[in-house]
Amino acid sequence: MLFHTWEFVIFFTIVMGVYLALKKTNWWTLWLLAASYFFYGWWNPLFLILIVYSTAVDYLVGLKLGDSKYRRTWLTFSLVNNIFLLGFFKYAGFFAENLRVLFTIMHVPIDVPEPNILLPVGISFFTFQSMSYSIDVFRGQLKVEKNYVRFSAFVALFPQLVAGPIERAKALLPQMRHRPIIRSIDVSDGISLFLVGLFKKAVMADMLALYADKVYGDPGMYGSWALLFGTYAFAWQIYFDFSGYTDMARGIAKIMGIRLMLNFNNPYTAVDLGDFWKRWHISLSSWFKDYVYIPLGGNKGFKYKVYWNVFITMAISGFWHGAAWTFVIWGLINAIGRVATMRIDQQLWYKKIPKFIKQLLVFHFICVTWVFFRAANVSDAMLVLKRFFSGLGGDPEIPVIIFALVGGVWVYQLVFNSRFRFILESWPVRIASLVMAMLMYIIFATAGNKQFIYFQF
Repeated sequence: MLFHTWEFVIFFTIVMGVYLALKKTNWWTLWLLAASYFFYGWWNPLFLILIVYSTAVDYLVGLKLGDSKYRRTWLTFSLVNNIFLLGFFKYAGFFAENLRVLFTIMHVPIDVPEPNILLPVGISFFTFQSMSYSIDVFRGQLKVEKNYVRFSAFVALFPQLVAGPIERAKALLPQMRHRPIIRSIDVSDGISLFLVGLFKKAVMADMLALYADKVYGDPGMYGSWALLFGTYAFAWQIYFDFSGYTDMARGIAKIMGIRLMLNFNNPYTAVDLGDFWKRWHISLSSWFKDYVYIPLGGNKGFKYKVYWNVFITMAISGFWHGAAWTFVIWGLINAIGRVATMRIDQQLWYKKIPKFIKQLLVFHFICVTWVFFRAANVSDAMLVLKRFFSGLGGDPEIPVIIFALVGGVWVYQLVFNSRFRFILESWPVRIASLVMAMLMYIIFATAGNKQFIYFQF
């Protein structure tokens, strides 16, 4: 069930009506859980078996972490269970395929069967969210949740269940221990967030996808300019698509009196790679920082150990995104780039470079990495990179109107991050932006049935 469909409008209308009727009772969390399970089961009822099992395990582990002397053993059990689920459903096919290749090269007569496992939607998100609870309880940063319904609703909360943001237990669970307070400002802000996200998805992302999909569908048919603009198109498509989803998720949750974390903060205005990863998919970046980077040692220790910690964290993040060598390489390039530039932003010569030039450099580095993220395979990615510098022509058929809109959004973000931000906050500009967005939605919005990119992760 996609947010930008009539099915969801009907679903949320019913859910919200009952939710408002129950919010002053002790039944509201049970209704929220039922709605969340219905929402998740809409994709495939079999998915519910997995999320119920994962929830039950971590709930019981939490209880044991609160009163058992074998706390480390129980935490290990939780981590192994979640990682096994993620590995089995998401990476079994990848490992099987590579084992077949390895055995063929080594002439080992072993036939590795194709797993053909259905990947549950959002498994990477709710397993990480559930793991954060076990880790935080173990660390003493969160008290044990003894209410099973409340804990289940936390894991399965439908606005952010299938594509984030990945909420921390210590931020979301306390909200669910009290009856929701819904203010008029929450409803108006929530509706505004939802409409912004809808515009990003249905107008910007889906229109850019038409060009990016065409070019990357058969990159051998296109020259350097078409491939370059196809990469630009995908860079902005994935931003509008993913940030659009999280805006809608945050808007829906806010209407219900629940606050979700900011997940994107104008990432293409970043002035260095560290700045970019503080702005892009913030909930995942901060998750890896708190639960991978810091346990590895963080920024403590000698310089090369810190570099190693950063490299490992970024590489794991890449593999989290998908079971393919393209994602592994995408993660490694980002890891190498981050390590190589960690000290640059502190150098005097770098500080003297005009801010806009630094933003362009970061944006184009990220675009190079997006080639591997979007390409169907490594061969296609290498072909795209090779043709970037070949000078080969070809008819790019660039959608000028869409790129003009992207340029307008980018200028808006650059101004938003500057001392001229007050201009954008004035009522005339806000009203004009709203009217323009509504007109563009009417003119350019697609049919509204294209899935979000991050659903596959």
